[in-house]
Amino acid sequence: MNPAIGIALLLTVLQVASGQKVTSLTACLVDQSLRLDCRHENTTTIPIQYEFSLTRDSKKHVLFGTVGVPEHTYRSRTNFTSKYNIKVLYLSSFTTKDEGVYTCELRLSSQHPTSYNKTVSVFRDKLVKCGGISLLTQNTSWLLLPLLSLPLLQAMDFISL
Repeated sequence: MNPAIGIALLLTVLQVASGQKVTSLTACLVDQSLRLDCRHENTTTIPIQYEFSLTRDSKKHVLFGTVGVPEHTYRSRTNFTSKYNIKVLYLSSFTTKDEGVYTCELRLSSQHPTSYNKTVSVFRDKLVKCGGISLLTQNTSWLLLPLLSLPLLQAMDFISL
């Protein structure tokens, strides 16, 4: 075998093996919706397949994804967004009946599929409200935001007072 082909093959295998590792799965509450944030490495150009599922009473229920077929009862309640290294699933009308172990599983579309996953146990009374920058923009008056950013704009010489 040509050494260049061997090296290329090895690099492809290494890229496949490390390209989709799930780094974290977190759950929080937005109004009455459960939000699951599945963060992952993204060091490959190979398409990533994914699946969000819920295990309750030892039974797996597929919520959303490209691996398994989502159950009919969850299809109308899910909303999904994906960016470079995060996949976010919203489950609306979250109740205690939806409590259980949630899983985010990622697979690369390749000849030798390897899957990586993370799980999180979700209980309604233990969920925290989602926060961060989105909370700041939702709860802060738009008039107040420019005032808060004045020092930054001055430091970058966009304005002078």
